[in-house]
Amino acid sequence: MSPIVSIIMGSTSDLPVMEKACQFFEEEEIPFEVNALSAHRTPAEVSAFAREAHKRGIKVIIAGAGMAAALPGVIAAETPLPVIGVPIKGSSLEGLDATLAILQMPPGIPVATVAIGGAQNAAILAMQILALSDETLMQKLTAYKSGLKNKIVKANEELARLPYKYKC
Repeated sequence: MSPIVSIIMGSTSDLPVMEKACQFFEEEEIPFEVNALSAHRTPAEVSAFAREAHKRGIKVIIAGAGMAAALPGVIAAETPLPVIGVPIKGSSLEGLDATLAILQMPPGIPVATVAIGGAQNAAILAMQILALSDETLMQKLTAYKSGLKNKIVKANEELARLPYKYKC
C-alpha cells in the first residue's frame, strides 16, 4: 500500500493539531504519510518533496504551519498537486498570522485554507478531492456526511427529552 495523501507539518510540535487528519484517514482507511519539514530550516528538503510527491503517487498534500506559515505556499509553488493549508496557533496572534500568510498566496500558487487548527476539515476536503475519481471513496464520504446528519437528529431527540418545567 502506498500513500495517496501527504500530511506535512513544520515541526513535531504541530502533531497535536495535525493528528486529527491522521485519525480521520485511519478511520476512513485512506493511505497517508506524515512528515515534518520546515520551509525555513530544511528548504532543500521541502523543495525536493514538493517536486517529487506526485511521482510517488501522492494526490493531495495537507501542510500545517504556524506563525509565518511559509510551508504550504512553498510546497504549492513547486508541486502540481492540490495543497491544503492548516494554520496553527503558534504565537501571540493565536494563529491569525498563520491564517493570513496561508491565505495570501500570489496568483498561480493557490493553497486551499481551512480554519485555525482545522486539520480534520483539511482531511475531509482531501477526501472530497480524491472521491471525484474514486467511487469507493465517494461512497465512504457520503456515509460520513450522513453520519453527521444522524448525530444532529439524535442530539435533537435527546434535547426533546430534557425535563425542564417551563420547556415547551
